[in-house]
Amino acid sequence: MGQGKEVKTRPDPQVEIQERGEIFFFYRPKVNKEEAHSVDDVQRLYIVMRPESGENPTEEKQDPLSGKEGSDKDSGDATTSASGAKNQGGEGGHGVEVEKVNIEKQLLLRFIVMGKKSLPDPSKKSQPFWGFVEMVTTNVEDVKTALKGEEYETKTRGHRHKPPARAVGEGIYRILRHKPSPTRKHHTHLVYKLEFPSESQNRAQEPQESMNIEPEGSFLIQIRNPEQGGGGGRSGFGGLQRKRRAHFPAHLQAHLGHTRFGAADPPDFLNYEGCELLLISASDDIEEELGMELEPEGDGDISTCDLLKTFGDDVEAIPLLRGTWE
Repeated sequence: MGQGKEVKTRPDPQVEIQERGEIFFFYRPKVNKEEAHSVDDVQRLYIVMRPESGENPTEEKQDPLSGKEGSDKDSGDATTSASGAKNQGGEGGHGVEVEKVNIEKQLLLRFIVMGKKSLPDPSKKSQPFWGFVEMVTTNVEDVKTALKGEEYETKTRGHRHKPPARAVGEGIYRILRHKPSPTRKHHTHLVYKLEFPSESQNRAQEPQESMNIEPEGSFLIQIRNPEQGGGGGRSGFGGLQRKRRAHFPAHLQAHLGHTRFGAADPPDFLNYEGCELLLISASDDIEEELGMELEPEGDGDISTCDLLKTFGDDVEAIPLLRGTWE
């Protein structure tokens, strides 16, 4: 499918594209439930983002040795990019090691866990939903592992089964810088448009509707300042424990200043595990709100499904392709 394209429908909309890419949605049924038949059976909603181009084709991410990426890899001072060049880790301030990734040439995946089992309701535009970046990796196998099921034992409940995640949506996204007027401070949007399930299927798409995964959507996206007190606050969540919060390099931390939440500008904030974010519903009609339309490259045919190409048979895809729970 690829990153698709955007088409401006109004002259000079106050919108600047920061990042383009693909977006995938997954859900995991509750423990000991092999299948979900309604949102009540869902344990978690995940978002996986794959940036592919933007204002700056080279983005910074946390050093792989400081996070969950490729925990079985040999340690070393450099990693090899898709172009074969060595990306030397560098000090980013605050004692944070960073790695340069050319998103136009090298795979980069962000695995985001949402605090609720759905996206924000488009009809409730003032209610923020909290989430956090669980993992950032250049190795697709890391995400495949995160989506798998698991058998484990607990002292109080004995044997437990965590079922594998299901794919429920695939589309294209943009992170936008939006300044609606000269007197207002700019903010950032995450907008997306689905390609799968295809609207041409004319099906109910019950899982998507139950989790507010609309055919297209626009959210204000805000980054939580890890150096400020409090948690998710108005989103109804306490946030991550301090030791799990992101440690941004100095130049990124400076963008947040002393505010509790700031714009996702640059999108590199999302390349650090423990980055906490808020999504606030803005619209389910991107053209009406922002004066642009997103156009996926494919035609809804299964042969163009990049989620299946990327994750293969490791992910159950019935909700994605049929728009049904199972």
